Amino acid sequence: MDQNRLSLLALHFIPGLGDYTIRQLISYCGSAEKVFSIPKGKLQKIPGIGEVTASKILSASPFKKAEAEIKKAEKEEGELIFFIDKKYPSRLRSIEDAPSLLYVKGNIDFENQKIVAVVGTRKATSYGKERVEELVSALVPHQALILSGLAYGIDIHAHKQAVKQKLPTIGVMGSGLDIIYPASHQDTAKKMMENGGLITENPFGTKPDAHNFPARNRIIAGLCDALVVVEAAVKGGALITAEIANSYNKDVFAFPGNIGQSTSEGCNNLIKSNKAHLLTAVKDLEYIMQWDLTTPKPKKVTTIALQDFDPDEQTVLNVLQENEKPQQIDELSWKANLPVSQLASILLGLEFKSVVQSLPGKQYRLTNLKI
Repeated sequence: MDQNRLSLLALHFIPGLGDYTIRQLISYCGSAEKVFSIPKGKLQKIPGIGEVTASKILSASPFKKAEAEIKKAEKEEGELIFFIDKKYPSRLRSIEDAPSLLYVKGNIDFENQKIVAVVGTRKATSYGKERVEELVSALVPHQALILSGLAYGIDIHAHKQAVKQKLPTIGVMGSGLDIIYPASHQDTAKKMMENGGLITENPFGTKPDAHNFPARNRIIAGLCDALVVVEAAVKGGALITAEIANSYNKDVFAFPGNIGQSTSEGCNNLIKSNKAHLLTAVKDLEYIMQWDLTTPKPKKVTTIALQDFDPDEQTVLNVLQENEKPQQIDELSWKANLPVSQLASILLGLEFKSVVQSLPGKQYRLTNLKI
């Protein structure tokens, strides 16, 4: 790991630094490595950084922890994916509170064209399990990736059915990558590695404490295209995930259940309050998501000449060309070596010229063209 990536990892071991603040620091300083070389006085002027945090940043302890974490990753055959990496999931880039670091293990394609999260109660009934089996089986022609939380009940049943149907599946954990919770799901977790795997934002050794799971739920909500609540009580993690997904403008679906059944109350309330689409069969999901199995016609690609743009515009266009995924403005600022304020003006100009498209979450990409 080079010094900049080591510095980036070290930032995650400084108490008081959250994901947003880490991105803010890198945007202001230009790189993670530069964060540790800037004078304390200048650090304190960065929004969200006070004297105490600045002192912690300039201490040597984060690097010792970062080096130890790298060794643990090698031992566990895990991979560290930072928000500046090309491998970082594009769906998470548009989420303001997305993790700035993911711990990943397995064979995962984060850019699968269709990702469906399946969540629900830990006390799944035979009705709930049957709905999961029908849903996963019907998603086979779409080759959808099944996303869930590896928990008891609906979650683990969704993972097992995905493995059975040979669909990719990802388990989002509320613990460290080296602590499978619950332990009884280790066999399923191993099978998931062949076509999918496990991810978490927690450092190695993190125990599955209760406060980690609401945070874990935002990753599930952020990574999916559609969230399906199969069975849920009036309160619980599945409803929290549905609320988060709605705040991210994701499509939420819920299977209806019997009136008076405790595991149906949550789903019925979501449907009643218009917080979830009524789901009776996969055709409902296909209709809302506009998913079909026909091959789309290729779009016409337009070629542009760089010399038609000024030097700063050329720099931005080159960065967007080199990166296939949409780029967040902070990341684009770092790669183009341009201040965010100046970059915002350049991007606006390029939008007027119809060569750059803005996306939710302050992301940008080239329109359908090549340089």
